[in-house]
Amino acid sequence: MQRDTSFLNWPFFDAHHRQLALQLELWCETHLPVDHSDIDQACIKLVQMLGDGGWLTHSAIDPEISSVQALDVRSLCLIRETLARHDALADFAFAMQGLGTGAISLFGTKDQQQWLYKTRAGEVLAGFALTEPQSGSDVANIELSATFDGDHYILNGEKTWISNGGIAHVYCVFARTGEAAGAKGLSAFLVATDSPGLKVAERLHTIAPHPLARLSFNNVTVNASQLLGQAGDGFKVAMSVLDIFRSSVGAAAVGMARRALHESLERSQNRRLFGAPLNDLQMVQGHLADMATQIDAAALLVYRAAWTKDQGVLRVSKEAAMAKLYATEMAQKVIDQAVQIHGAEGVRTGATVECLYREIRALRIYEGATDVQKIIIAKQLQAGARS
Repeated sequence: MQRDTSFLNWPFFDAHHRQLALQLELWCETHLPVDHSDIDQACIKLVQMLGDGGWLTHSAIDPEISSVQALDVRSLCLIRETLARHDALADFAFAMQGLGTGAISLFGTKDQQQWLYKTRAGEVLAGFALTEPQSGSDVANIELSATFDGDHYILNGEKTWISNGGIAHVYCVFARTGEAAGAKGLSAFLVATDSPGLKVAERLHTIAPHPLARLSFNNVTVNASQLLGQAGDGFKVAMSVLDIFRSSVGAAAVGMARRALHESLERSQNRRLFGAPLNDLQMVQGHLADMATQIDAAALLVYRAAWTKDQGVLRVSKEAAMAKLYATEMAQKVIDQAVQIHGAEGVRTGATVECLYREIRALRIYEGATDVQKIIIAKQLQAGARS
C-alpha cells in the first residue's frame, strides 16, 4: 500500500527536509526492523547502524561548527516519525542519542563536545539521567546531591527509569548543588559510566522492552570541568533540552499512529465480513476517517512547534507541550482503534498493532506526562495574559 507523503508538501518544510525523508524511508525499508530478542544488543546494533547511515549527525551538533542552530528540530521530528513507523526501538535508539547529548550540544565546552564525534558516529551510547524515585516530572524536587570539594564534585543518590541504563557510555546527570532552593539549586554534569561508585542498581522491565535502569551514585567524583553550563543552571539546561526534543516525542507518536492507520487500511481491504470487504462498512469508514484526521491534526502541531524552534525562537515550551500532549494522546486512541479493527488478530502477541499498543503507552509519560504538559500550557497562557 502506498504511504501518504502529502504532509511533506506543507510549508513547514524545505527541500532538504523532503530529501531527508525520502532517503531515510529507503534506508528503513532495507534495514528495519531489527531482531528484538536481545533488547540491549538490538539497541547497540541500532545505534551503530544509525551512525553508519549518517542519521545520528542530525541528533547533535557538529563540533566543528559548534552552533546550536545546526540542530534542525524539523529534521529530528521527521527522523523520529519515520523510524517509529518502521520500528519503535529504532526510534528509541535515535532519540536517546539526541536527548543524552542535547546538553552537550547546547551548553558543552569544546572539550566536552569531543564526546559528540563518537555519539554521532554510533560508537558511544548516551543517556539522560534526570528522573529520580521522588521526582519524575517534578524536576525541581531532585535530591541527588553534588557536593563541591576543591576542584571536583562528589555525587550521591539515585536516578531511575534512565533510558540506555546499563548500556550507555556517558550520562548527562542532573544533581542538586545547592546554590538556592528548588529549581535554582540544580546543576548538570557529564558523567562517564565507568566512573568509580556509579553502578546499575536495577534493570527495569516494561510492557514494551527497552534498556532502562535505576542508577546508584556512591561518592562518584566528577571534575569541575565536567559541569555543563554554570553551577545552578541545571534546570535551565534540562528545560532547554526538553524544549527541543519534546516535540520529537510527538513526532514519534505520529509515526506509530501512521503505521496503525496503514495496518488498519490493509486489514479493512483484505478482511471480508458479511460477504463484503470490511471497509465497505460505513462504521469502519468513519473510524478510518477519524484516525486520518487526528493524525494530520497532531502532525500540524508537531511541525508547527519544530518550525517555530527552527526560526530561532529561544523557548517554545507551550508549542512543544501542545505537540506532545495532543500527539501522544491521539496516537493512543488511533492505535486502540486499529486493534479493534483487527479483532482477535489485534491482540495476538507479536502482531504489528499489538506491538504498537504496548509501545505507545510510555510516550504519554516520559519527558513530562500528559497532565504535566497541561500544566505547562496553562502556565504559559496565564503568563501571556498577565503581560
